[in-house]
Amino acid sequence: MVPHQARDDAHELAIDTIEWLRARGDEGWVPAGDASTDDLASVTSDRPAAEADLVLSLGGDGTMLHSVHLLDGASVPLLGVNLGRLGYLTEVEVDGVRDALDRFALGADAGGWTLDERMMLEVEAIDPDGRSVGTWRALNEGVVEKQDSGRTVHLLVRIDGEPFTSYATDGLIVSTPTGSTAYSLSARGPVVSPKHRAILVTPVAPHMLFDRSLVLDPSETVDIEVIDGHSASVAIDGRATCSLSGGARVTCRPSTATACFVRFGEHHYHQVLKAKFGLHDR
Repeated sequence: MVPHQARDDAHELAIDTIEWLRARGDEGWVPAGDASTDDLASVTSDRPAAEADLVLSLGGDGTMLHSVHLLDGASVPLLGVNLGRLGYLTEVEVDGVRDALDRFALGADAGGWTLDERMMLEVEAIDPDGRSVGTWRALNEGVVEKQDSGRTVHLLVRIDGEPFTSYATDGLIVSTPTGSTAYSLSARGPVVSPKHRAILVTPVAPHMLFDRSLVLDPSETVDIEVIDGHSASVAIDGRATCSLSGGARVTCRPSTATACFVRFGEHHYHQVLKAKFGLHDR
């Protein structure tokens, strides 16, 4: 169970569900690092999420992203329980948790569920001397952005090692199709079906004539170099990770791991998108 850390109702649901599982002879736990309050002490464990048969995310899309990061590339199915507003990634409401767990335990065929596999990115930051600063997986996006308020950052983009162009911009977003409805969307990037595999490159407030997003083949590698003595920061799925000086670069490529979401019946992504934006048939 990965409950939203700041929501009491998520904590209560985690405890109630784990006690229900234990009464059936099954196991459930909350990772110790996610037990931010004393009320979860009785259900916490140091066991890694990768040992689970299923990870249950209790919250919204942010909690789903956190759950994906906890798995660190492990191919454990993830089921999202919606405790917030309409989410893109969650699958069931609170009152459907026990039925969903019963169906999952029956297996995919008997339980009527499938795995919705989502492409992820591998993002590596490299300092000016060629040393790796760190490597992260992103479900939504990796962002290289300005560090100093009031000025742009200059970024040279290479695609498969070949220079494309340099951007004077507030930042560059490299996203997956899943992330096309996150930060990339707010920067006027395209909406891409999550069934598709692609890499999107979208500038944030570019100070140049070329302000279009690029939609690249998933086999292509995007390399972003900080130029002209500027500094930049790197964020992965909204989490700050590191700062970069001039000459440093960030490489984005498809990850070998995928995020596996449990779906009961057909997942109508475009209907969720329609509801999210209040779109009408006519």
